Amino acid sequence: MKKPFSTVALLLATNVAFLISAEARDRLLIVGSSTVFPFSTAVAEKVGKDGLKHPVVESTGSGAGFKLFCEGIGEGTPDITNASRRIKQSELDTCVKNGVTPVEVKIGFDGIVLANSRKGPKFSLTIDQIFRALSEKLPVDGTAQNNPNRNWSDIDPALPAEKIEVLGPPPTSGTRDAFEELVMEEGCKSVPDLEGDACTQLRQDSNFVEAGENDNLIVGALQGKPGAVGIFGYSFLLKNEDKIQSLKVNGVEPTFENIASGQYPVSRPLFFYIKKEHVGEIPGLEEYVAEFISEEAWGDNGYLAEGGLIPLAGDMRKRQAENVAGLQAPQL
Repeated sequence: MKKPFSTVALLLATNVAFLISAEARDRLLIVGSSTVFPFSTAVAEKVGKDGLKHPVVESTGSGAGFKLFCEGIGEGTPDITNASRRIKQSELDTCVKNGVTPVEVKIGFDGIVLANSRKGPKFSLTIDQIFRALSEKLPVDGTAQNNPNRNWSDIDPALPAEKIEVLGPPPTSGTRDAFEELVMEEGCKSVPDLEGDACTQLRQDSNFVEAGENDNLIVGALQGKPGAVGIFGYSFLLKNEDKIQSLKVNGVEPTFENIASGQYPVSRPLFFYIKKEHVGEIPGLEEYVAEFISEEAWGDNGYLAEGGLIPLAGDMRKRQAENVAGLQAPQL
């Protein structure tokens, strides 16, 4: 299999001050986003079948993944972290401080889906309605007060007379970060007297429940709560369409085609980050990355697209592969 790293970059990476004992760890350690987890696992299974030691892939959430990844170099730290958002400047600063050079790879796109059990009511929401359901504060008589909406019908009589019960990701999740940016900040624009951090503060009562980093657990919880709505990535909807149904957002269904075309309003890019200092030191790192950025995996008709990844355009995939070959750190 062709390796994605140039000879010069590989020599640079293998002459870092802190060399890693290949004997201490004979397989990759990958952490990070629960949304990217299924795609990373699929690639890990493929390279495992090709004869490499099967990589260990852990779903820790994007924020926790960056924290582990940026702690330093050596066999006790991850080689790759997955992310459903781009690395923050503060995280990059921590990486640099600890001698870690992250190599950014944008892998495709994903839609953030709102869905409920197929036993529950079928309805649609607008960005504004989602904001009014989940914002901690709303203006009442000109002042910001605790959100008074308890049922969906409190927001609009046309919506179900069901309790607002939304199961969503915690603050450490990239899905949460993207949801706050794409939904809460956008919805706040239509609400007077709210601005800044108040726009992204989700309510802390029983109407919004932080359900953890594992999106599969949210899907499972919806089975016992027909009136509840879950927030997670498109790939989890795709794998569980026999159990759950999506809600349209602004009248648009979260389908592969609508996310790829940009019509679906709640979509975001997905990434993974390679620890440059581990290249050439941890067995299987180059092969794993080469497999992930092969057309058979992340291409238009690749097996990751079959699993729900919305591929990058061909020219964008080429540019990302060039960044990998040059071991380019992100420019924020």
